[in-house]
Amino acid sequence: MANRTRGTSAGLDREHIAAAAVALVDRDGLDRFSVRRLADDLGVDPMSIYHHIKGKAALLDAVSEAVLAEATADAGDPSGNWQAVARRIAHGYRDVAYRHPRVFPLLATRAQLSPVALTTLERLVAAMRRSGLPDQAVADAPAVLFGFLNGHLLARTSAGPDGPSPVPDFDAAAHPTLAALAPRFADFGSAAEFDRMLDTVLAGIHDQAA
Repeated sequence: MANRTRGTSAGLDREHIAAAAVALVDRDGLDRFSVRRLADDLGVDPMSIYHHIKGKAALLDAVSEAVLAEATADAGDPSGNWQAVARRIAHGYRDVAYRHPRVFPLLATRAQLSPVALTTLERLVAAMRRSGLPDQAVADAPAVLFGFLNGHLLARTSAGPDGPSPVPDFDAAAHPTLAALAPRFADFGSAAEFDRMLDTVLAGIHDQAA
Protein backbone atom coordinates (compact mmCIF):
# COMPACT_ATOMS: atom_id res chain seq x y z
CA MET A 1 0.00 0.00 0.00
CA ALA A 2 2.84 2.36 0.82
CA ASN A 3 4.16 2.41 -2.74
CA ARG A 4 0.86 3.51 -4.25
CA THR A 5 0.56 7.01 -5.63
CA ARG A 6 -1.97 9.59 -4.56
CA GLY A 7 -4.81 10.35 -6.97
CA THR A 8 -3.71 13.89 -7.71
CA SER A 9 -0.29 12.71 -8.87
CA ALA A 10 -1.54 9.56 -10.60
CA GLY A 11 -3.54 11.50 -13.19
CA LEU A 12 -6.89 10.47 -11.75
CA ASP A 13 -10.10 12.35 -12.39
CA ARG A 14 -13.78 11.52 -11.99
CA GLU A 15 -14.18 10.35 -15.60
CA HIS A 16 -11.15 8.06 -15.41
CA ILE A 17 -12.33 6.55 -12.13
CA ALA A 18 -15.88 6.01 -13.42
CA ALA A 19 -14.63 4.30 -16.58
CA ALA A 20 -12.44 1.95 -14.52
CA ALA A 21 -15.37 1.23 -12.20
CA VAL A 22 -17.62 0.35 -15.15
CA ALA A 23 -14.94 -2.03 -16.45
CA LEU A 24 -14.62 -3.63 -13.02
CA VAL A 25 -18.38 -4.22 -12.68
CA ASP A 26 -18.54 -5.52 -16.25
CA ARG A 27 -15.83 -8.03 -15.38
CA ASP A 28 -16.74 -9.13 -11.86
CA GLY A 29 -20.28 -7.95 -11.13
CA LEU A 30 -21.79 -5.63 -8.53
CA ASP A 31 -21.56 -8.18 -5.71
CA ARG A 32 -17.78 -8.14 -5.86
CA PHE A 33 -17.40 -4.42 -6.46
CA SER A 34 -15.56 -2.41 -3.80
CA VAL A 35 -13.50 0.75 -3.63
CA ARG A 36 -10.48 -1.30 -2.56
CA ARG A 37 -10.71 -3.55 -5.61
CA LEU A 38 -11.15 -0.51 -7.85
CA ALA A 39 -8.05 1.05 -6.27
CA ASP A 40 -6.15 -2.17 -7.00
CA ASP A 41 -7.14 -1.95 -10.67
CA LEU A 42 -6.08 1.69 -10.81
CA GLY A 43 -2.88 1.08 -8.85
CA VAL A 44 -3.65 3.79 -6.29
CA ASP A 45 -4.48 4.10 -2.62
CA PRO A 46 -8.27 3.93 -1.98
CA MET A 47 -8.12 7.39 -0.40
CA SER A 48 -7.05 8.75 -3.78
CA ILE A 49 -10.45 7.75 -5.17
CA TYR A 50 -12.28 9.45 -2.31
CA HIS A 51 -10.37 12.62 -3.13
CA HIS A 52 -12.43 12.78 -6.36
CA ILE A 53 -15.67 10.91 -5.52
CA LYS A 54 -17.05 11.06 -1.99
CA GLY A 55 -18.07 7.56 -0.98
CA LYS A 56 -19.24 4.30 -2.55
CA ALA A 57 -22.79 5.55 -3.19
CA ALA A 58 -21.43 8.51 -5.17
CA LEU A 59 -19.14 6.13 -7.03
CA LEU A 60 -22.10 3.95 -8.06
CA ASP A 61 -23.87 7.09 -9.25
CA ALA A 62 -20.80 7.93 -11.34
CA VAL A 63 -20.90 4.43 -12.86
CA SER A 64 -24.59 4.90 -13.74
CA GLU A 65 -23.91 8.29 -15.29
CA ALA A 66 -21.02 6.95 -17.39
CA VAL A 67 -23.20 4.18 -18.80
CA LEU A 68 -26.16 6.50 -19.39
CA ALA A 69 -23.85 8.80 -21.33
CA GLU A 70 -23.26 5.91 -23.73
CA ALA A 71 -27.03 5.40 -24.06
CA THR A 72 -27.66 9.02 -24.99
CA ALA A 73 -24.62 9.60 -27.21
CA ASP A 74 -26.82 9.21 -30.30
CA ALA A 75 -30.20 10.30 -29.01
CA GLY A 76 -31.17 11.97 -32.26
CA ASP A 77 -32.81 15.29 -33.00
CA PRO A 78 -34.40 16.63 -29.78
CA SER A 79 -36.90 18.63 -31.85
CA GLY A 80 -38.35 15.55 -33.57
CA ASN A 81 -41.66 13.75 -33.14
CA TRP A 82 -42.06 12.59 -29.54
CA GLN A 83 -42.47 8.94 -30.49
CA ALA A 84 -39.27 9.07 -32.56
CA VAL A 85 -37.46 10.67 -29.61
CA ALA A 86 -38.82 7.99 -27.26
CA ARG A 87 -37.72 5.21 -29.61
CA ARG A 88 -34.18 6.57 -29.90
CA ILE A 89 -33.92 6.87 -26.12
CA ALA A 90 -35.37 3.37 -25.62
CA HIS A 91 -33.03 1.75 -28.12
CA GLY A 92 -30.00 3.50 -26.64
CA TYR A 93 -31.06 2.26 -23.21
CA ARG A 94 -31.48 -1.28 -24.53
CA ASP A 95 -28.06 -1.15 -26.16
CA VAL A 96 -26.29 -0.32 -22.89
CA ALA A 97 -28.32 -2.93 -21.00
CA TYR A 98 -26.94 -5.61 -23.31
CA ARG A 99 -23.47 -4.05 -23.43
CA HIS A 100 -23.26 -3.74 -19.64
CA PRO A 101 -25.66 -6.36 -18.19
CA ARG A 102 -23.86 -6.40 -14.83
CA VAL A 103 -24.07 -2.62 -14.52
CA PHE A 104 -27.67 -2.34 -15.72
CA PRO A 105 -29.29 -3.17 -12.34
CA LEU A 106 -27.86 0.15 -11.08
CA LEU A 107 -29.82 2.01 -13.76
CA ALA A 108 -33.00 0.09 -13.00
CA THR A 109 -32.92 0.25 -9.19
CA ARG A 110 -31.30 3.59 -8.29
CA ALA A 111 -32.79 7.04 -8.81
CA GLN A 112 -31.17 8.56 -11.90
CA LEU A 113 -30.78 12.29 -11.26
CA SER A 114 -27.49 13.00 -13.00
CA PRO A 115 -27.29 15.79 -15.60
CA VAL A 116 -27.16 13.11 -18.32
CA ALA A 117 -30.36 11.45 -17.05
CA LEU A 118 -32.24 14.73 -16.61
CA THR A 119 -31.19 15.96 -20.06
CA THR A 120 -32.61 12.76 -21.55
CA LEU A 121 -35.92 13.18 -19.72
CA GLU A 122 -36.06 16.85 -20.74
CA ARG A 123 -35.64 15.83 -24.40
CA LEU A 124 -38.57 13.42 -24.11
CA VAL A 125 -41.04 15.60 -22.21
CA ALA A 126 -40.23 18.68 -24.28
CA ALA A 127 -40.99 16.75 -27.48
CA MET A 128 -44.26 15.52 -25.99
CA ARG A 129 -45.30 19.01 -24.96
CA ARG A 130 -44.49 20.39 -28.41
CA SER A 131 -46.79 17.71 -29.83
CA GLY A 132 -49.64 19.10 -27.74
CA LEU A 133 -50.04 16.20 -25.29
CA PRO A 134 -51.74 17.10 -22.00
CA ASP A 135 -49.35 17.93 -19.16
CA GLN A 136 -50.51 15.01 -17.01
CA ALA A 137 -49.79 12.53 -19.81
CA VAL A 138 -46.39 14.15 -20.31
CA ALA A 139 -45.61 14.00 -16.59
CA ASP A 140 -46.61 10.31 -16.41
CA ALA A 141 -44.78 9.22 -19.56
CA PRO A 142 -41.23 8.83 -18.19
CA ALA A 143 -42.40 6.52 -15.39
CA VAL A 144 -44.47 4.46 -17.83
CA LEU A 145 -41.69 4.20 -20.42
CA PHE A 146 -38.86 3.46 -18.00
CA GLY A 147 -41.04 1.14 -15.93
CA PHE A 148 -41.39 -0.98 -19.05
CA LEU A 149 -37.72 -0.61 -20.06
CA ASN A 150 -36.34 -1.50 -16.65
CA GLY A 151 -38.58 -4.52 -16.10
CA HIS A 152 -38.18 -5.83 -19.64
CA LEU A 153 -34.41 -5.38 -19.79
CA LEU A 154 -33.74 -6.72 -16.30
CA ALA A 155 -35.57 -9.90 -17.31
CA ARG A 156 -33.68 -10.15 -20.60
CA THR A 157 -30.21 -9.42 -19.21
CA SER A 158 -30.43 -11.13 -15.81
CA ALA A 159 -28.34 -14.04 -17.09
CA GLY A 160 -25.44 -11.59 -17.55
CA PRO A 161 -23.11 -11.67 -20.54
CA ASP A 162 -24.40 -15.11 -21.55
CA GLY A 163 -27.70 -13.56 -22.63
CA PRO A 164 -31.31 -14.35 -21.71
CA SER A 165 -32.33 -17.78 -20.50
CA PRO A 166 -34.32 -19.81 -23.04
CA VAL A 167 -38.09 -19.98 -22.75
CA PRO A 168 -39.02 -23.24 -20.97
CA ASP A 169 -40.97 -26.07 -22.56
CA PHE A 170 -44.52 -25.83 -21.23
CA ASP A 171 -46.41 -28.96 -20.19
CA ALA A 172 -49.35 -29.00 -22.61
CA ALA A 173 -51.50 -30.97 -20.17
CA ALA A 174 -50.96 -28.62 -17.23
CA HIS A 175 -50.69 -25.33 -19.16
CA PRO A 176 -52.33 -25.82 -22.56
CA THR A 177 -52.64 -22.12 -23.43
CA LEU A 178 -49.00 -21.36 -22.65
CA ALA A 179 -47.96 -24.41 -24.67
CA ALA A 180 -50.06 -23.25 -27.62
CA LEU A 181 -48.49 -19.79 -27.45
CA ALA A 182 -44.93 -21.12 -27.12
CA PRO A 183 -44.00 -20.41 -30.77
CA ARG A 184 -44.86 -16.76 -30.12
CA PHE A 185 -42.12 -16.64 -27.48
CA ALA A 186 -39.43 -17.84 -29.90
CA ASP A 187 -37.96 -14.35 -30.29
CA PHE A 188 -37.57 -13.84 -26.52
CA GLY A 189 -34.89 -11.21 -25.93
CA SER A 190 -34.67 -10.15 -29.57
CA ALA A 191 -34.80 -6.65 -31.02
CA ALA A 192 -38.06 -7.60 -32.77
CA GLU A 193 -39.68 -8.53 -29.47
CA PHE A 194 -38.44 -5.30 -27.92
CA ASP A 195 -39.86 -3.18 -30.75
CA ARG A 196 -43.20 -4.97 -30.59
CA MET A 197 -43.56 -4.33 -26.85
CA LEU A 198 -42.28 -0.76 -27.16
CA ASP A 199 -44.95 -0.15 -29.81
CA THR A 200 -47.58 -1.29 -27.30
CA VAL A 201 -46.25 1.05 -24.60
CA LEU A 202 -46.03 4.09 -26.87
CA ALA A 203 -49.49 3.40 -28.31
CA GLY A 204 -50.84 3.22 -24.77
CA ILE A 205 -49.29 6.58 -23.87
CA HIS A 206 -50.71 8.08 -27.06
CA ASP A 207 -54.20 6.66 -26.51
CA GLN A 208 -54.28 7.75 -22.87
CA ALA A 209 -53.23 11.25 -23.84
CA ALA A 210 -55.94 11.36 -26.50
